[in-house]
Amino acid sequence: QLQASGGGLVQAGGSLRLSCAASGRTFSSYVMGWFRQAPGKEREFVAANSWSGDSTGYADSVKGRFTISRDNAKTTAYLQMNSLKPEDTAVYYCAAVWSRSSRWFTRGYEYDYWGQGTLVTVSS
Repeated sequence: QLQASGGGLVQAGGSLRLSCAASGRTFSSYVMGWFRQAPGKEREFVAANSWSGDSTGYADSVKGRFTISRDNAKTTAYLQMNSLKPEDTAVYYCAAVWSRSSRWFTRGYEYDYWGQGTLVTVSS
C-alpha cells in the first residue's frame, strides 16, 4: 500500500517535497516511480529509481529541477521539486513494482501498486 503526501499550493519558482510512504517489509526490493496527471491530459512519467536508488531516470521536462530519492529504512520515497512552474500543476502519483535489477520504468502499466495521488498547484 502506498500513501502519497506533500502536495499543496506554491508560487512559481518555489519548492515542494512529495513523500510516498509504503507499507510492507520488502520496500527495498521495489522500483519506485512518480507520475503526474494534469487536468485534461494523460498521465505522464516524472521520475523513477531502482530498488537500490543507484539508478534514476527523469522526464526531460523535470530534469535538473526534480530529484527522486528513497529511504529504504523508512520505506519512503521522495520527490524533491524545485524551480516549480505553472505547467507542473497536476495530481502526482507514486507507484511501485518489484524488481531487483538496476532498471527503472517509465510506463504506467509496468507498475503494480499505486498511491492515491497528491495535488500540486503552482501559481504564476
